[in-house]
Amino acid sequence: MVTAFIMIKANTGEADRLKDSIEAIDGVQSAHIVAGDVDLIAKANVESPAAVKEIAATHIQGIEGVEDTQTYIAMD
Repeated sequence: MVTAFIMIKANTGEADRLKDSIEAIDGVQSAHIVAGDVDLIAKANVESPAAVKEIAATHIQGIEGVEDTQTYIAMD
């Protein structure tokens, strides 16, 4: 199992809508609106690094209102 954390920057005022859309993606365990340099953090649990890429680069970045993402794969 691969655990990854995806940091998401959103257009102004879009965080609530994006949270629901992100949580609906298969493999995303949870999404949280946060304060700081990013607007949301999503946690994914999937079978492979390729599945992490699919979630971050295809699904999340494909949602209207997402400006940017950064993905971190857990090492433990």
